[in-house]
Amino acid sequence: MQGVIPRWEWRTFGVRFGRAEDAFAAVEPAQVQESDELYLLAGAEHNVKVRDDLMDIKVLREIDVDGLERWEPVMKTGFPLPPDDASRVCEALDLAPPRAGETYPLDRFVAELVEPSGGVRVVRVHKRRARYAIEGCAAEVTDVVTNGRSTRTIAIESEDASAVVAVVRAVGLDGYVNTSYPVGLSRLVEDRPTRYAVIDVGTNSVKFHVAQRGDGGGWTTVVDRAELTRLGEGLEGRGEISAEPLERTVETIDGMVREAKRQDAVAIAAVGTAGLRIAANRDDVLAAVRAGAGVSVEVIPGEEESRLAYLAVQSGLGLGEGTLVVFDTGGGSSQFTFGVGSRVDERFSVDVGAVRYTERFGLDGEVSTGTLRDALAAISDDLSRLDGRPVPDALVGMGGAITNITAVKHGLATYDPDVVQGAVLDRAEIDRQIDLYRSRTAEARRAVVGLQPKRAEVILAGACIVRTVMEKLGQERLTVSDRGLRHGVLIDRFGG
Repeated sequence: MQGVIPRWEWRTFGVRFGRAEDAFAAVEPAQVQESDELYLLAGAEHNVKVRDDLMDIKVLREIDVDGLERWEPVMKTGFPLPPDDASRVCEALDLAPPRAGETYPLDRFVAELVEPSGGVRVVRVHKRRARYAIEGCAAEVTDVVTNGRSTRTIAIESEDASAVVAVVRAVGLDGYVNTSYPVGLSRLVEDRPTRYAVIDVGTNSVKFHVAQRGDGGGWTTVVDRAELTRLGEGLEGRGEISAEPLERTVETIDGMVREAKRQDAVAIAAVGTAGLRIAANRDDVLAAVRAGAGVSVEVIPGEEESRLAYLAVQSGLGLGEGTLVVFDTGGGSSQFTFGVGSRVDERFSVDVGAVRYTERFGLDGEVSTGTLRDALAAISDDLSRLDGRPVPDALVGMGGAITNITAVKHGLATYDPDVVQGAVLDRAEIDRQIDLYRSRTAEARRAVVGLQPKRAEVILAGACIVRTVMEKLGQERLTVSDRGLRHGVLIDRFGG
């Protein structure tokens, strides 16, 4: 097609798009159109449809480093299809060639060539498209309905790939997976559940969660795991994240992004916590993750981390309407949220994390009584913000230290989230495990059933933090939440 300049295209499908919805709601559309169209789905590299009685074919020519797709229009012609055009359409759809010299009205083309093939899906859709012009790019928000099922798609297009990337980020869609019409429409027709992924980049571990919406609107876990990368190794002394931990972490995140795409996730939300908040070279680290894994990590404030953790607990545990304290202790910090029922009254973050005290007091191996006493005293001083508070009706703990302590208590050679979620830990068990770890080297700790081998160095510090929190809040026991920040992000970004 002469005179047609191929554009770079970014598109996503879904139900909820977070702050992007507000971004488009604040802009008046340049045009709103409705149309009935017919798609012929035969693969991901050809977009073949009929609109306004015109056969329209685009071919995927290129995918750039940012995942943008360059689609080139190769046909837009009316019916009946002349012989040469009918042959070209059949070639695009991998159909048997038409009879020589025949012309084909649309109905006959579908009835004689498409439907008998069994390899091409005929999909009739109704669209309502709102078109926008944003920073030199063409944008479109479209409601799509077919056979009683509906979805929404947002697209950004331009001849300038960098402009498309900038607008995608500006409207809050960075992290959503670029999905072409053939792929998105196939997902809708097949009624595949919508899946979302969350990556939580912590000081000690990277957590990965993929979930899909159930029929009732709730969430069903598809993948949930954590990998210890020790991103904050040495951060306390140097003030910067060093090359080796960064390399491990980027490799881990890249693997998670790839898995999320294999799992058909429509969006990947990645957040960073304490280690990234304090690292002097944070911008360089985030750029390395973006370049190496193709995802942007949003470094969230400690108070926001607390809010999201509380949200995760409220969605996963039935704790009544009494006073509640939720704390999430990680490698570099601990977050606290105080509330009553579902209402949040106060939240804050303190720089109290297992990696910090492990490095400061050498808690990664056998520890003397005196050293343990000094570490507990330092943790107590750093948690002084908890002093003098009323005793809550319930205390809920989350994070890798607490879930590992729970797994050790129950002797879980294979981690079972159903056992951990809602389990109860008392101070006697915490003290037992502190004594267990302080008398062993890291290598000997790895033999403890239920303890992740990579957490052997930091588990003693983590247990000391948990014990101190319980003591300061006057609690003999706490309830364990296997749900953490990643679950709160999922609910907050993609709907409860």
